[in-house]
Amino acid sequence: MTIATTRSAATSEWTQCKKCRTLVYTRRLLRAHRVCPECGNHAPLTAEQRLGDLFGDASWTEVAAAETEEDPLGFVDLHPYRERLAEARARTGLRDAVVVARGEMYGGRVVVAVMDFRFLGGSMGASAGEAVVAAAEAALAERCPLILVTASGGARMQEGLLSLMQMAKTSNAMAALDEAGLLTVTLVTDPTYGGVAASFATQSDVILAEPGARLGFAGPRVIEQTIRQRLPEGFQTAEFLLAHGLLDDVRSRAGQPHTLSVLLAAARPVDPEWGIGTADPVIRDPASLPRRPVREVIRSAREPARPTATDHLDIWGARFVELHGDRAGRDCPAVLGGVALLGGLPFVFIAHHKGHTPAEMARREFAMPSPAGYRKAERLMRLADKLGLPVVTLIDTPGAHPGIDAEEHGQANAVASCLRTMGALKVPVVAVVTGEGGSGGALALGVADEVLACENAFYSVISPEGCAAILWKSTDAVEEAAESLRIDAPSLLRIGAVDGVVPEPPGGAHKDPEAASANVRDAVTAALRRLRGRSAADLVSARRRRFRRFGLVHDSEGTTV
Repeated sequence: MTIATTRSAATSEWTQCKKCRTLVYTRRLLRAHRVCPECGNHAPLTAEQRLGDLFGDASWTEVAAAETEEDPLGFVDLHPYRERLAEARARTGLRDAVVVARGEMYGGRVVVAVMDFRFLGGSMGASAGEAVVAAAEAALAERCPLILVTASGGARMQEGLLSLMQMAKTSNAMAALDEAGLLTVTLVTDPTYGGVAASFATQSDVILAEPGARLGFAGPRVIEQTIRQRLPEGFQTAEFLLAHGLLDDVRSRAGQPHTLSVLLAAARPVDPEWGIGTADPVIRDPASLPRRPVREVIRSAREPARPTATDHLDIWGARFVELHGDRAGRDCPAVLGGVALLGGLPFVFIAHHKGHTPAEMARREFAMPSPAGYRKAERLMRLADKLGLPVVTLIDTPGAHPGIDAEEHGQANAVASCLRTMGALKVPVVAVVTGEGGSGGALALGVADEVLACENAFYSVISPEGCAAILWKSTDAVEEAAESLRIDAPSLLRIGAVDGVVPEPPGGAHKDPEAASANVRDAVTAALRRLRGRSAADLVSARRRRFRRFGLVHDSEGTTV
């Protein structure tokens, strides 16, 4: 998994990739940030090389960590520990396995802690742990994001239990950054194991990994020897972990700048003039909305050509970084979420995602989220709350997934937890029903300060088909059931279920997706502009009052009797 040369990279004209064995022109390899152009193998980087890649042309300065005891146990195996340390220092030029730097990156201050695997396998002893804590404390002092680049074989056995204690020490430092609302990002490089993986490496808000990087608590040889089973192909690789919901994404070195620039922008102050001048297209008087036959509303809401979540992001011109996984073993393709920038405003975007073609719809589970989808959504909501970012949700689902697997993994619990978390968010929340709003599966993304519906969307306690089957006991009564449920936008506005209706082009959003999506963008912008100046306490209180009033008797002016 490394790239080796017969002579140093500075003097060798050609370099052989140890993975695919291809000879690569060394200058080409260096221009590609030491990624093999033939097979994509990411060669290890030294701490200095990594800092050079991350900071680019910007300058950075090293952050010194406190002195630690070098050989607390007087440890000797085949060689004295002191000799091993001296040899590692002479070979690498480093004090220990972690280098900490501060500087400017993509327009803002940042602190970076980089692990160098060359130094005793990146093992975490007291000095390495102290460097990570020093990085966290520097980020806390400067109120800036912390980036961690990990590469470790695990604990430094020569320091005994003191090495183990670095897991708790670094975890406490990460907790302090959480409490301060500061962004943390981990970039996992190959390999990252043991105490590093089971502490600060996996405690960041966002966990990225390079292609092929391995991450785990126990190494594969230990696992195989313990359980006496052969591990599956690709076990513990970045791609395996992404599929199991344990990483936010896998990013090549070429793709890392975009991702980091968006994430770091989310941690910077926003221009107070943001959103000024955007006309609000939302209709708030139900009398000004014509009522269409409900069968046409249902057909239009389910039209495959309506703009999807990714269509909206593209049309809005938003810079978007998708974040995956529930961090508990699964990812759900029915829920799309991440951090986005809209005209300079960072926000957390969460949406049901259907797709357009039958194949894409099937891959996206027809936008019916599993428990992992709601847990992913909840994780992103908590990230928004921590960083003070507004939340925008787009609702378009027939409902939560009703399968056996979903029930076995706690579907009701996942929806309930999402509802409670969303209702308590201390940041502005705007929800838009863009197509189908089906039952609790829709409401789980709809506990917002402002809830809007597109003109041809519908929102219901149950699908019209389900209602007809249960109450009318006939599939022929779908239209009658839909009429009785009052699921169309004018009816929703009239009963106060939504706060406004976003107009669509003639014939529906699928006839002119760009115009339809532009209206949604402007509606969201206007809503966020109104909400951003309100205090956290006011937002939570007003949101809870909004939902408290449903079902109560009101006078002609809307006041609760």
